[in-house]
Amino acid sequence: MVVFQAILPIFGLIMLGFVLGRRAWLTGEAANGLASITFKLFMPAVLFTGIARADLGNGMSPMLLLGYFGPVLAVFLGVSLVAHRMQGRASPLGLTAAYSNNVLVGIPLVTTLLGSHSLVYVFSILVFHSLILFSLQSFYSAFGSGQKISGGALLKNLANPLIIGLLLGAALNLSGLELPQPIWRMADWLAQAALPCALIVLGTSLSRFRLRPSLTGLVLTAIKLGLFPLMVWWLSGLLPGIGSEARSVLVLLAACPSGVNVLAFAVNPDDIRPVSSTVFLSTVLAAITLPAWMLLVSA
Repeated sequence: MVVFQAILPIFGLIMLGFVLGRRAWLTGEAANGLASITFKLFMPAVLFTGIARADLGNGMSPMLLLGYFGPVLAVFLGVSLVAHRMQGRASPLGLTAAYSNNVLVGIPLVTTLLGSHSLVYVFSILVFHSLILFSLQSFYSAFGSGQKISGGALLKNLANPLIIGLLLGAALNLSGLELPQPIWRMADWLAQAALPCALIVLGTSLSRFRLRPSLTGLVLTAIKLGLFPLMVWWLSGLLPGIGSEARSVLVLLAACPSGVNVLAFAVNPDDIRPVSSTVFLSTVLAAITLPAWMLLVSA
């Protein structure tokens, strides 16, 4: 019962955003504005306030990073290799199977189920998540299509507000400095707006898609929601120094649906349908699979 109480508000807000977008009660311009302020201000405030107060000694563990990014790389490389052999070109299918929606779904999920103190493990993953996977996809796309690698495009992975929020929070944490209480209160207010806005933004984004399942999309969804978290659960149980709380966070992050950001890499028309259907289908089915994983990690 606790599991479903934790997940119901998350998918309730996603559904609310979906209805707002589908009925055009939140127009395209308004939805884009909400998404912009959410990712440029509210979510960076969550990351800043969280990591500034976190115990970084517990979060930045090499074993923790290996327990998550080992399976990430295995899924990315395995799916990309199979897809490349079948299609004869670079595609974002490996990225779709390995890239979790850890910001829009992961942060609310961990906060609700495990408490805000567990976010230190989420922050450790987020520092490298987009940087590693987007850089790998950029290199792969460049080599696979014969294009030149753009150093500027790779640097943009570091120059986004989420990473900046993390880095500023870490710098404040390590410096030992204290901000004035009114500044903290303002940052906390901004952070409180982040999670509901982020989930509504996700729902409005999904309302623009049409569910057109394909065999490729079904396979990618099965890998994303089933095989990937299973690999993280297995490996994190073998590695030393990963406690039960940290292991639970890693599994929940891996079990999150595919992130909508992967659509930016679907430049080939043949990739748009399987990638978009995987994002939509994995988000819908995560309402069923996430409680199962939550029950597993809490057992």
